[in-house]
Amino acid sequence: MLIILKSIKNIFIHVRSSIKFIFLLVIATVIIAGIISLVYRPMYSVTLDGEFIGYTTNKTKLQKRINEYLEGEGQNVAFIDVKSLPEYSLCLLKKENQTNDDEIFEKVKSSGTTYYEYYAILEKSEEKYYVSTKEEAEKIINQLKEKKSRNIDDLGYTKLHSTELKEFKDTDSVVTALYEKPKVVVASAYSTYTGQRIVSNATPSAQVLGIGLIKPVSGIITSRFGVRSSGNHKGLDIATSTGTTVAASAGGTVVFSGWDSYGLGNCVKISHGNGVETVYGHCSKLYVTVGQTVSQGEAIAAVGSTGNSTGPHLHLEIRVNGVAQNPQLYLYK
Repeated sequence: MLIILKSIKNIFIHVRSSIKFIFLLVIATVIIAGIISLVYRPMYSVTLDGEFIGYTTNKTKLQKRINEYLEGEGQNVAFIDVKSLPEYSLCLLKKENQTNDDEIFEKVKSSGTTYYEYYAILEKSEEKYYVSTKEEAEKIINQLKEKKSRNIDDLGYTKLHSTELKEFKDTDSVVTALYEKPKVVVASAYSTYTGQRIVSNATPSAQVLGIGLIKPVSGIITSRFGVRSSGNHKGLDIATSTGTTVAASAGGTVVFSGWDSYGLGNCVKISHGNGVETVYGHCSKLYVTVGQTVSQGEAIAAVGSTGNSTGPHLHLEIRVNGVAQNPQLYLYK
């Protein structure tokens, strides 16, 4: 029994000593922490591309500010590209060390490149004017289309991303600057035309055109020039089988070869000089490129049914100074 009591007493003495030690250790820790807190404070060391750029005590607030900058604010800012983002390391420094959040932000900002988004109005693929939004660009093209500007086929727009913000123009001034009044040619050279007299501003003789024309394909005429139920038809439709070779009606220079966004699908346009052009639409294949010189009768395309078409045929137009003429004044009489 005495042995047990003695053991209990020893345990109690040991526990009491341990508690005293722990208590003293806690007090010492608190005192040391207090002393440290009087002299030191936690900070974040900030580096950019491995280079030290300063200290901050609020990493979250600083990074939020940087993120808001990168999201892009201001007129037509698309995005901001930076090579790298800052890195943070927690450290304990003397209170005399000062934070410099504003300087850190400016250094990050100076390492970024701002890209702007806007739209260029094109004429013959050349950037002529600049506007802020897509809606403004579309409005300009639509207004010129409604006014039947003579150069409408050469006009368009494209979206740009650039580090340089161009000077923007208002829509009305751009429309005024680009508009070209259609030219109407009035001629009286009917003496060489042996068919019915046509009372219009179209000239029915090769003498007036200055060139002789040949039929680009043989086939059945399915739609003639002029007003029809679906609107004003500016050409002649000749039905024939898909793949039939389309020949150039006259020699000249190819000024367009590609997809026509106004319904003609794959299309070729040839300039023959003196303001005379021929247009070949709805083709299945195109054999020529822009700038190429072609001879009369040379294969330029194949008949198809691309674009707004209900079956294989060739849509043929003859234009004089941008004004569509009745092809049957010259061909398929």
